[in-house]
Amino acid sequence: MRLFWQLLAIAVVSFVGGQALYAVEDEPWLMLPVGLVAAVLALFVYRWVVRRTERRAVTELAWEGAAYKTGLGTLTGTAMFGFVIVNIAFLGFYRVDGMGDPGGAAGLLGFMAAAAVTEELLYRGVLFRFVEGWAGTGIALALTGIVFGAVHLVNPGASVVGALSIAVSAGLMLGAAYVATRNLWVPIGIHFGWNFAAGGVFSTEVSGNGTPQGLLDASTSGPALVSGGAFGPEASLYTPLAGLIITAVLLWIAKRRGNLVPMRRKNRAEAVATLAQ
Repeated sequence: MRLFWQLLAIAVVSFVGGQALYAVEDEPWLMLPVGLVAAVLALFVYRWVVRRTERRAVTELAWEGAAYKTGLGTLTGTAMFGFVIVNIAFLGFYRVDGMGDPGGAAGLLGFMAAAAVTEELLYRGVLFRFVEGWAGTGIALALTGIVFGAVHLVNPGASVVGALSIAVSAGLMLGAAYVATRNLWVPIGIHFGWNFAAGGVFSTEVSGNGTPQGLLDASTSGPALVSGGAFGPEASLYTPLAGLIITAVLLWIAKRRGNLVPMRRKNRAEAVATLAQ
């Protein structure tokens, strides 16, 4: 029931925030405050529902150091996308023709903030935590990574390659970021940094959603395995490569800090009993 109520609470606030953003999608300067409000609301709803259902301090969203941790994550996500786009440009498949649309970038900032916060609360804050508690870190990383990649198959321009790339480069990596730090601020920052750099700065497609133009007037071309095609650079082979490297570093940090949760017999018994109920 704890899992149910937490999933429901975050799903509801995500739906309401999404509807509010779509209502102002033709007014990018309004999307900025609407998206930021949706992100803040989601944070408070998560803290409220976890306190009510688990009767504990919500340490994974502690306010102390939140700005620094989110900033660190944002820099990581931005640098990761920078690595991908530089390699695509080096092969001649990314071109900048001038300045783009500052209003579009502002709207994307709000939209990506709301998306990063709600998705991380849902997938890492709720799903990953519960699965890890039942089955250990390894299975939690694999299962939530697969789910995170699979849900992107419904996006316009989606492909199996793109979904697999997201499962590896985002699902595994963001889960590893949570395990290494045991807070949600860092994965929220990584998620936001990648998305905003991709759409808001470099004006590339993000997950095949028909992303509006950002700060640069730019375009991609060439083989889909390099540029990502209609799905965007997330489907480029450079993306899972970068994701695997960062995931390996994060899991190494997690191991040194003793943050990995093994799959013990007790975990198995509890998981079976939970499923049986």
